[in-house]
Amino acid sequence: MGTILLEKAGKRYGGVEIMRDLDLAIADGEFVVIVGPSGCGKSTLLRMIAGIEETTSGRILIDGRDVTNAPPVERELAMVFQSYALYPHMTVRQNMGFGLKLAKLPAAAIKSKVDEAAEALKLTPLLDRYPRQLSGGQRQRVAIGRAIVRQPTAFLFDEPLSNLDAALRVDMRLEIARLHRSLGATMIYVTHDQVEAMTLADRIVVLKEGRIMQHGSPHELYERPANLFVAQFIGSPKMNVLDCAPAGEGALDLAGEGRIDLAFSGAPARLGARPEHLRLVSPEAGHCRGTVEVAEYLGGSTSVFVRNDRLGLVNVSAPADMPVRIGETVGIAIDPIRASLFDADGFSLARQAG
Repeated sequence: MGTILLEKAGKRYGGVEIMRDLDLAIADGEFVVIVGPSGCGKSTLLRMIAGIEETTSGRILIDGRDVTNAPPVERELAMVFQSYALYPHMTVRQNMGFGLKLAKLPAAAIKSKVDEAAEALKLTPLLDRYPRQLSGGQRQRVAIGRAIVRQPTAFLFDEPLSNLDAALRVDMRLEIARLHRSLGATMIYVTHDQVEAMTLADRIVVLKEGRIMQHGSPHELYERPANLFVAQFIGSPKMNVLDCAPAGEGALDLAGEGRIDLAFSGAPARLGARPEHLRLVSPEAGHCRGTVEVAEYLGGSTSVFVRNDRLGLVNVSAPADMPVRIGETVGIAIDPIRASLFDADGFSLARQAG
């Protein structure tokens, strides 16, 4: 089992409240990714679960057992840090088995567990090497292997791939996803990388200033953000947000620059549209128009930035082979089915294509 439950969990440093009334239930075998801007409390939350940071209010339960005041060793969790923290004078085998040696397991049991973890991580040919003889990706796999051999209740990852280059991050991301499938273990993963969050998570938790803004599947957060913060934080490039106002039943006015037919409830103040949900059309055919300011060729597509005096800079994802000239006037067509609507306070409103 590997269930983790936070009930009104909080963290204070003196008179400063860092984490506030966090309620979160993590199921056995679930892969939960925690994201948010720098300083939002991602690593602090992970360290609270691990017992490295004190939880000053509320409770933390692991498999139904209250561990709020329990030391890390009693929580039976394994943590993988951004830094590999390998002992340079020990071989891969010795590094992976060191924790078990401290726990005074028999040598035969240690060898069996290390061999099994090494096989899962494709480290068997490297067991007699020293950390200096390994690549960055191999070192991180050793750090993960050191956690696996302990057979913990859950794994905690604190930005484990941040020190790797882009190609290695892709390889290690695939390794971690494969590892989760094979182990079926509970994993909590902190990252600032959008791609890691979207591809690895069963569920994403978005933090802002120590509060949970929304949690749900990657698809749910991308397609149905609960508020403007989540809408613009999840997704790269980020969602376009355009000022709007009701213009009669079933229609919205886009800051005086055009109208879009869209049935809605409440009082929309902003319309959100992701770049891939916009199309470049002739100036007369779009919901609004503007001047092409920048065009970034990305291989599979082109990011076209269109300047509108009232709506600002709008990012449109266009086909890579579509001819675009800097300075030309273009129209922008919005897919009303995929658009998001937000009220003046930034909360999501129900929307339906009209």
